[in-house]
Amino acid sequence: MNLATIDAAVVIVYFIAIFGLAQYVSREKAGHAKNTSDYFLASKSLPWWAIGASLIAANISAEQIVGMSGSGYAIGLAIASYEWMAALTLLIVGKYFLPIFLKNEIYTMPQFLEQRYGPTIRTIMALFWLALYVFVNLTSIIWLGSIAVNQVAGIDQTVALWALGGFALLYQLRGGLKAVALTDIVQVTLLVLGGLMVSGLTLSKIGGDAGIIGGFMELTRRVPDHFDMILSRSSPHFKELPGIAVLVGGMWIANLSYWGFNQYIIQRALAAKSLGEAQKGVVFAAYLKLLMPVVIVLPGIAAVILAPGLAKPDQAYPTMMRLLPPGILGLVFAALIAAIIASTASKINSIATIFTLDLYAKLRGIKTGDGAEAASETRMVLVGRIAAGTAILIAILLARPLIGQSDQAFQFIQEFSGFFTPGITVIFLLGLFWKRANEAGAIAAAVSSVVLSYIFRGTLPDLPFMNRMGLVFLISLALAVILSLTVKARANANRITMEGVEFKTTTSFNGASVGVVLILIALYATWW
Repeated sequence: MNLATIDAAVVIVYFIAIFGLAQYVSREKAGHAKNTSDYFLASKSLPWWAIGASLIAANISAEQIVGMSGSGYAIGLAIASYEWMAALTLLIVGKYFLPIFLKNEIYTMPQFLEQRYGPTIRTIMALFWLALYVFVNLTSIIWLGSIAVNQVAGIDQTVALWALGGFALLYQLRGGLKAVALTDIVQVTLLVLGGLMVSGLTLSKIGGDAGIIGGFMELTRRVPDHFDMILSRSSPHFKELPGIAVLVGGMWIANLSYWGFNQYIIQRALAAKSLGEAQKGVVFAAYLKLLMPVVIVLPGIAAVILAPGLAKPDQAYPTMMRLLPPGILGLVFAALIAAIIASTASKINSIATIFTLDLYAKLRGIKTGDGAEAASETRMVLVGRIAAGTAILIAILLARPLIGQSDQAFQFIQEFSGFFTPGITVIFLLGLFWKRANEAGAIAAAVSSVVLSYIFRGTLPDLPFMNRMGLVFLISLALAVILSLTVKARANANRITMEGVEFKTTTSFNGASVGVVLILIALYATWW
């Protein structure tokens, strides 16, 4: 399939406009040299709308749009639990985690680990996150993005890989997080509008004269097995989404780790101008997450009727895009590219942040932030830019061999990440809320999480990976507690202060949170 002239024109206008906007917001005042706070934390000046939009733009990319739509095609609406439970998780992050992080002026998650436990765990986890971000997340984003570009525009997939990666790098290279976050409101608007167009037009095609509502009713009638939120044990996909565990089990571990302790995500909230702005941004993101299944999953389910027998589930979303008329296709295609570019640029910036601040600066003994020398700050920004370029180059070269053989890339990412997330969740929860936790316990949790996950995957192959995460979490938690109680911590190892930390939230935050909970109850009661 090739784009019509009008579609190509829409995409070109998007590229020019978003690149120009990114460069515009990246400007600095005359005489001010960009420092690490400017580049990695957007000068700690982000407003709530930029935080909320950037959280979603960073999260929703090719592995979400193409991958989750593919899972909607194969599994059904049950895959939407990743989105809907994330909305509730975001509220917890805003109320209980952000007050501690912002009060202690945390700029990276490894930095928190050093201030709470010690330098060893900081280095271990910084290396882990770099490996995960480069070899799993970044590769999957550009690989699945290249699939969509190839199938919709007819561009060679290798060319698409290099084009997406190169543009995302250049787009944020000058301004860093500020260039990403302040343009994400445009990216998210495009993403939501484009996704709603795909859903609306596919449902209209199914419904015929009955329109969108009739199409949705017809869809639920013809594929009722794709509208079960809680899968029974008899479902062939129970192993991927094991029934009630999506509500009270392992999914919580994955969500807390991803939304609360993941540099790639939490960096936006750490760059807020205030705690209040960060919490409002989180609530905004929570409501957008409630909408995402309509944008992403529904087209995949519609493809079961409109495009049965696809060779791979991940072909569902690009196939549905082919049904769009000229002009609209260009807009939706631009929205898909917007999601890919925004998420790729966000990931690149987070990789650069961790490498520069948690590894390079520590290795060279360079002070950052207040009191740092201007020359050191300038050099650190340069190192961050070099790290960004190196990361995307590695991802482009390894995308095909690492991700190309997976039928459902979204599920692949979740299962692979599940090896590490139980330990991460243990380390941070104990670090935030239990004073006796120490570095020995934290390292034990990190190591046992990987080892036990690998052992259980081989010895208990029929155990759903979400349940495996829950089991590994409990064992890692027990080990961390035992070692923390038996091994003496170093003197003054815990430098995280709780003095002045306030968990009380505003009336507007509380009211909005109640709204999210009520919507979730209604959704699960309807599609249980």
